Amino acid sequence: MGGLIQAAKDKIWSIASTMAAGEPAPLIRMGLVAYRDRGDEYLTRVVDLTPDLDTIHTAVSRLQANGGGDTPESVNLALQEAVNAVSWSPDGGVYRVIFLVGDAPPHLDDQEDVKYPQTLAVARKRGIRVNAIQCGGAADTRAVWQEIAQLGQGAFFEVESDGATVAIATPYDDRLARLSAELDGTRLYYGSESERAQRAERLSDSAAVRDAAPAPVLARRATFAASASGRAALRGDNELVDDIASGRKRLDAIETGDLPEPLQALSRDDQRETIDALAERRAQVVRQIEETSAARSDYLRRKVAEAGGASSSLDRKLFDTVRQQARGIGLEYADDAAAY
Repeated sequence: MGGLIQAAKDKIWSIASTMAAGEPAPLIRMGLVAYRDRGDEYLTRVVDLTPDLDTIHTAVSRLQANGGGDTPESVNLALQEAVNAVSWSPDGGVYRVIFLVGDAPPHLDDQEDVKYPQTLAVARKRGIRVNAIQCGGAADTRAVWQEIAQLGQGAFFEVESDGATVAIATPYDDRLARLSAELDGTRLYYGSESERAQRAERLSDSAAVRDAAPAPVLARRATFAASASGRAALRGDNELVDDIASGRKRLDAIETGDLPEPLQALSRDDQRETIDALAERRAQVVRQIEETSAARSDYLRRKVAEAGGASSSLDRKLFDTVRQQARGIGLEYADDAAAY
């Protein structure tokens, strides 16, 4: 699973960018249920659904393929928690989907386990599709994964142990990585001192992971950040520049002590001038990202075509699955929307 975990680390932003290309632009929330087996460091770890994809990227980046080497694994518990311990939206017209990824079948001998057919029956009632991605080619895993996909009204496909993703560096990656950092630099958060401290800690954790990421990964993040779906996702709640610029919040309605520290000592006029300047800089960076991302996409399409296409890649399989399933709730994707 190590290769597939690495692929997930590298591909979160391209997957998000692909999903963001839907019409109408969707609000994207992702979560994570990491699972292992009895005797390992943990059975499951759950990160709830969130629009803060930096948090998900950080969580995936910290996963290690330790333990394992034997079968079966805690698949039943992972599916149960993905269906029942995650904050799924109850709204209509929502694409709810789980991608189960693994290389070993579930335990069927544990009387305390809720078996996957029972969990998948609950998923069907709640409108949650379950797709099954098998890593490697073990026959005992394939049979169960195919049944899970069938019961989950989803798709089944196999990928190689390295994740079978498209990995092409482009001449635009470094510039997009720099623009991604510039865009982050335009964010300001308000709220109580403890709320701002918590936000600063999360941003610091995410920044540490991003600093270690290669330029192609940051290029994909920049592309997502400039999309209609990504702008809200990466800013999050209580982001001062956007809240003021959009009119959702009036500056004079915010207590001085709740403002970001760099603004607290300024006059209201100077505060507004600082916020307006950041809003203008943000708009400029977004335009630059959009232009550079378009050039990068053209470059990648040419390279993929020259290599004979990417129909067998994880990237394309995920895109085709999402496009077909999301159409049922009125979300449409152009054929060339797949991001690499």
